[in-house]
Amino acid sequence: MIYLIVITVLWAFSFSFIGVYLGNLDSYFLVFIRVFFASLIFIPFTKFRGVPKKLKLSLLAIGSVQIGIMYLCLYHAYHFLTVPEVLLFTIFTPFYVTLIYDVFHKQFNALYLVSAFVAVLGAYIIRYENVNSGFLIGFLLIQAANICFAAGQSAYKYLIEKYKTFDQKEIFGYFHFGALAITTVAILLLGNFEKMTPSTLQWGILVWLGVVASGIGYFMWNKGATMVDAGVLGIMNNALIPAGLFVNIIFWGKIENYVSLGIGTAIILFSLWLHAKFMKLKKIKTI
Repeated sequence: MIYLIVITVLWAFSFSFIGVYLGNLDSYFLVFIRVFFASLIFIPFTKFRGVPKKLKLSLLAIGSVQIGIMYLCLYHAYHFLTVPEVLLFTIFTPFYVTLIYDVFHKQFNALYLVSAFVAVLGAYIIRYENVNSGFLIGFLLIQAANICFAAGQSAYKYLIEKYKTFDQKEIFGYFHFGALAITTVAILLLGNFEKMTPSTLQWGILVWLGVVASGIGYFMWNKGATMVDAGVLGIMNNALIPAGLFVNIIFWGKIENYVSLGIGTAIILFSLWLHAKFMKLKKIKTI
């Protein structure tokens, strides 16, 4: 649990750093550099021999999805959404964790659609005065990022439970290597090389995001995920939202309408409560 708490505090600053200081740089470049630095710090710890090929490939795949594709979606969303909106819309992650879990077990609860609809309503209220195509694109990008993050956590937890004999720090490098492969292809094919000249301050933020937030952060988060049950993991996914909002509002907050933000946030939180109730109802019916 302590791993998840520490990283929640650490990641609370990441959203604002990206939205406030890095907006003029190419998003593909930002993602690539962040993953590159994270990969570098794990090379000395990585065990290249004696690791099953299936385990290596699985970690490469999980990393490419959980932070590779996730980062590509997340950083693009900043072009359409404010930092508070990016944070709030990550609240949907527990929905996807539950849905993905149900897919693995070939089951589905239609009541989840009700709680999901309520959550979308909350998101609409936050920006009801300016809902345009850009906002919708940003919203969908965040949902894609949420799905990738949820799928990666679930898959990593399942994989490590299967390969308990391996020291996680000796194999976690493959996780970042998978993400590096995806982001390298993305920057080469889609990157805008005219927007890849960070200032000294921006380089400092990129190093911090890559080495600390991504490199150490994801290792501690995924390791922490293997030490708690799915319920605690879901709660900690959402603990990042108030922490990130607090940091953004206190240090950089520029929110135009606190009323709509408050009402929309309350409705989104209500949707989460509904989701938890529906999960309990499903468990009761299966007993």
